[in-house]
Amino acid sequence: MVDAPLLEARGIVKSYGHVEALRGADFTVLPGEIVALIGDNGAGKSTLAKILSGVESPDTGTITMDGQPVRFDSAEHARAAGVETVYQDLALCADLTPAANFFLGREILRPGVFRWLGMLDHREMRIRTRQACDQLGIRVKSQNEPVSTLSGGQRQAVAVARAVTWAQRVLFMDEPTAALGVVQTQKVLDLILTVRDSGVAVMLISHNMQDVKAVSDRIEVLRLGRRVARFATPDVSMEDLVAAMTGARPEENHE
Repeated sequence: MVDAPLLEARGIVKSYGHVEALRGADFTVLPGEIVALIGDNGAGKSTLAKILSGVESPDTGTITMDGQPVRFDSAEHARAAGVETVYQDLALCADLTPAANFFLGREILRPGVFRWLGMLDHREMRIRTRQACDQLGIRVKSQNEPVSTLSGGQRQAVAVARAVTWAQRVLFMDEPTAALGVVQTQKVLDLILTVRDSGVAVMLISHNMQDVKAVSDRIEVLRLGRRVARFATPDVSMEDLVAAMTGARPEENHE
């Protein structure tokens, strides 16, 4: 692990009308690091993740990647930079199959003259989706039915597999185990560690403190739209985390 941040946000402000979702939020993640972002409901965690992944635009503030200023104008722009996200609402198209969701925006065309006609290679996309799920230990009931027919856990698995497969630099995971059982949750946690070991940075948003403590290297705490504390995971107690989230602990200094 190196000391230079891979992705860093400073002074991010985002308002929706009179509601201030972020009030100068900061965030830092290093290459090959898992950073858990925690905080109470309404702290601004999901909003910050959406801004860093190109879904939302900040009102003010700066974002740098490899030390260079960046501005992700869309999720596609962020993906081109190697940033993938598992959203809390999964961001799956209910009427499409797992393979069609997996390759959404990255569709494979059939070879030869069919490519010029823009015809999709559905068979190849199904094969590659099945291979990716098999490699990740994820089982999907059917590759031929729309994801609306899958259970909540299976839809979650499709979203996780898609993001893990395509992530090159940074992976944001917003409550990735919320709809999963014990066995599936452990598989996702193992996937997060595998991604980290490949050199990809991970931001994990979770209300499950056991998951946070199990896989994260560091923990950053948001409260009322600002980062109020940072901890090395092995050195922090549950009491420290609760104190930071509730305001019982003094905030970190802001430059």
